[in-house]
Amino acid sequence: MTLPAPSLDDRRFQDIVDEAKQRIPRYCPEWTDHNVSDPGVAIIELFAWMTELTLYRLNQVPDRMYTKFLDLLGIDLHPAQPARTDIWFWLSGPQTESVRIEAGTRVGTVRTENEPSIVFMTEEERTIVPPRLTACVTGTATGRFQDQWDQLRAETPSATVTCFGDVAPGDAFYVGFGEALGGNIIRLDVSAPITGRGVDPDDPPLAWEAWSGDEWEEAVVIRDTTRALNRNGEILLALPPRQAPLLVGPAQAHWVRCRLTSLRAGQSGYQQSPEITGLTVTGLGGIAPALHGEPVGREHLGRSTGTPSQTFTVLKRPVLDRPTDLAGAAATIGPGSETVVVSEPGLEDEVWTEVADFAYSGPDSRHFVWDGASGEIRFGPSIRQADGHFVQYGAVPRRDAEIHVTGYRHGGGRAGNVGAGTLKVLKSTIPFISRVENPEAATGGVDAETVDEAKARAPMWLRSGQRAVTGGDFERLTLEASPLVARARFLPAPDPDQPVEVLIVPRLDLEPDVIGLDDLRLRDDLVAQVRGYLDQRRLLNSTVLLRPPRYVGVMVVAQLTATEGVPDEHVRDRALRELFRYINPLTGGPEGKGWPFERNLGLGEVHSLLGAVEGVAAVGQVQLFVVDLGVANAEPQERGQQIALTDEALPMSYNHQVVIR
Repeated sequence: MTLPAPSLDDRRFQDIVDEAKQRIPRYCPEWTDHNVSDPGVAIIELFAWMTELTLYRLNQVPDRMYTKFLDLLGIDLHPAQPARTDIWFWLSGPQTESVRIEAGTRVGTVRTENEPSIVFMTEEERTIVPPRLTACVTGTATGRFQDQWDQLRAETPSATVTCFGDVAPGDAFYVGFGEALGGNIIRLDVSAPITGRGVDPDDPPLAWEAWSGDEWEEAVVIRDTTRALNRNGEILLALPPRQAPLLVGPAQAHWVRCRLTSLRAGQSGYQQSPEITGLTVTGLGGIAPALHGEPVGREHLGRSTGTPSQTFTVLKRPVLDRPTDLAGAAATIGPGSETVVVSEPGLEDEVWTEVADFAYSGPDSRHFVWDGASGEIRFGPSIRQADGHFVQYGAVPRRDAEIHVTGYRHGGGRAGNVGAGTLKVLKSTIPFISRVENPEAATGGVDAETVDEAKARAPMWLRSGQRAVTGGDFERLTLEASPLVARARFLPAPDPDQPVEVLIVPRLDLEPDVIGLDDLRLRDDLVAQVRGYLDQRRLLNSTVLLRPPRYVGVMVVAQLTATEGVPDEHVRDRALRELFRYINPLTGGPEGKGWPFERNLGLGEVHSLLGAVEGVAAVGQVQLFVVDLGVANAEPQERGQQIALTDEALPMSYNHQVVIR
C-alpha cells in the first residue's frame, strides 16, 4: 500500500477562531463581547479563513514531494489514448478515375450551441478505385475450379453461371478484379433466376470474403436484396483493408468470393445451387481507420539558450503517441512528420530523434524527450558525477538556434468515445465525396493518468523493477503496457513446454447494460503493443500467450415486489441497472472494480443485491441461468444455487428478466 501523506497542520477554521478567542482575555481583558455580531470577532473570523487557505496550500507540499519522487524514479504519467473507429466515405456517384483519401483527413461531429465538434483524423491513406471485372471462377471444396468468365460476359439468356457445383460447404463463387480494392465499398448488381431452392433467404449459409495476401478475410455485407442469390438485386460489400493478387484456377486477379458455409443449428441450406446470369460491379466509396485527434503543422517553439535541460512546450496538448520502434525510441522521421528540427541561418536543418530517456545518449547524440501529457519537449541534461565532474547526456542545441517541431497530433481522452453515426461532418475538402459516417461507435478513448493513479502504481513498479518473473510481474507490466488495458490475469503454464498465459480485459467507456461480447474483443494493435512491451522484459526461456478471458453469459430471472407508491417501472429499471453493474467483468463484484477471478456467483448474493435496491419491498423467486455467448440464439441453462467459474472465466450480464408482482 502507498504511504499516507502526512498533514503538516490539521487545524481548521473553527479551531483557529477558538484559539484566537482564548487569547483575548490575556491580551485585551477589556474586550468582553465575544459574540459573532461583534466587529472584532468578524475580523478574527476573516483572518481565520485566510489562515485556513494558507494551511490548505501548505498541506499540498507532501503531494508535490511525492510527485517529484516519481519523476526521480522515471515514472511518467500515461498520456491520453485516442478513441478509434472506421470512417465510411461515400462517393457522390460512380467515378471513372480513382479518388484518394489522404491520411490526416478530418471528420467531426456536428457542432452545437453547448458542445464543440469532436474531430477525428484518418490514420492511413485510402484509394477508392473504379472496380474492373477481369475474371470469374467457380470452385468446389475438393479443389476443382472452372473458368466462368466467358459465361459471365455472354449476353445470351442461356449463359448462366452455377455458383456452387457440389452444393457442399466450401464451394465458392469467385469474382476477380484487375486492381486491388482493399477498403473499398462496392455494389454487385446481380441478375439471378429463382433456382437456389431450400435456403432461408433471411439467413443464408453464405460468407463473402476477399484475399488479403495471407488469408481470406471477411467482407461486411451492408445490404443484400437478392434473397440469397435467388432474384435480381444488389449486394453492397465493405471489403477488408488489404487485398492482394492470387492465382485461383486458371486466372490470377484480386479476388472476392462468396463461400458456402456449414449449417448452424436450425439453419436451412440450398437443395440446388443458385445461378447467375449477369453481374456488374460499381464502386460506391471507401473505408479508412481514424482516431480522435487533430493534426498540427510546423510550429516554432523558441530559441535555444545553449544550456542543458532546456524545455519547450507545444501549443496544443495532450500530444498523441508518435511512431516508435521496438526499442522504445521514436523512429527517425523527416521534416513534415513528427520530430524536432534545429535550424540556423546559412546552415542545413538538423533533424533530431525522440527517445524514451537519455540513459543511452552521448554528449553528441541529437536526442530529445517528448512528454505527451504536458506537451513538453526536453533536451539532454548535464549530470554531476561522484568525483565532481559533469557528464552531458544528449546534445544541446547551439545558442540562438531556432527550435521547430515539424508536426504532431493532439487529442485523445474519453470525449472521443462518440456513438455510431455521429461523425458526419467532413472537415477536409475531398472531391466527389458526398457524405461520411461511422457505422460503429468509437472506442478506446482513455483520459490521461492522474497523479493519484501513478502514486498507486509506483509501489508495484518498485517491487521488481522492469522484469517479468512472477505472475504478479506479468499482470503489473501488462497494465503498464497500455492504458487501454483495464485488467490482467496471469495463468501459469500447465507444462514447461507450453507458454504462460495473460488474460486481458480491455478498458471500455460504456454503460454496463450496453457492453457486449464484441466490445470486449482484443484489438490487434493492443495485443501487439502489450506483446512488444512484455517481450523486452520477460525471461529469455519464457513465452507468453495473450488472450481474453472466457466470458460466461449470466441471466437472472427475478420476481420483485415494489414498495407502495413507487412506480413498477422505476423499480424494474433500478434492479436491472444493479444486475448489469454487479455481474460485469469491468464494474462488477463486491468492490465494483470488476468481477474477481476464481469467484463463483451465488444465488444468495444476487438475492441480497436485489433486496437492497431502492423501492424493492420483497424479493420473490430468483433463478440463475448460463448462456453460451458464442452461439447465436443459444438456450439459457439453469444453474440452481451457484454458477461455478474457472480461473480463466468472468461472468457477463445477458438479458436479465425482472418481473414486478
